[in-house]
Amino acid sequence: MSEKLTIVVVEEDRERAIAIIDALKDSLDCDVFVISGATGVGRKIAAHAPDIVLIDIDNPTRDMLEELTLASGPLERPVAMFVSGAAGELAQTAIEAGVSAYVVDGLSPERIKPVMDTAIARFSMVRQMRSELAETRRALEERKVIDRAKGLLMKAKGIDEDAAYALLRKTAMDQGRRVADVAEALVTASGLLR
Repeated sequence: MSEKLTIVVVEEDRERAIAIIDALKDSLDCDVFVISGATGVGRKIAAHAPDIVLIDIDNPTRDMLEELTLASGPLERPVAMFVSGAAGELAQTAIEAGVSAYVVDGLSPERIKPVMDTAIARFSMVRQMRSELAETRRALEERKVIDRAKGLLMKAKGIDEDAAYALLRKTAMDQGRRVADVAEALVTASGLLR
């Protein structure tokens, strides 16, 4: 990573926050902002629009975990959470909420960079999968609408499926629109005529 990162660290202990800042500044070109409490954390994180969020909590409760992970925008940016105690079911809750990295045994300065790199890589991979899934769902919905429009044309004009699609395609080309858009308009108009 060659560009300067903006990092938000959620850490209540001042000495640990200083150690984290020092470790980050030693290994990265970054701006670091520390938030020292869970109250209003979402607003505080959003104000900095960070590239990544690091959360260091000794023993998170389920409520604290939900507030921090949801408030920190794990679907918008990578979030790495460091906890001191045994993970238990909280690790699963954190991952389901979108936390990119959940590290037990706390945050140690020498592990910050590798964990951040892992969190960023995992976040990018999950974001790409979400994007591909959304695109696939959109394409499937368009295919359903096109099939309905072909069915309407086949019934109304007494033509076969290939001819119905050719008519949709020609109309789309003539109007400078996508086939799915023409099909959607036809299905909508058909619904109004019933």
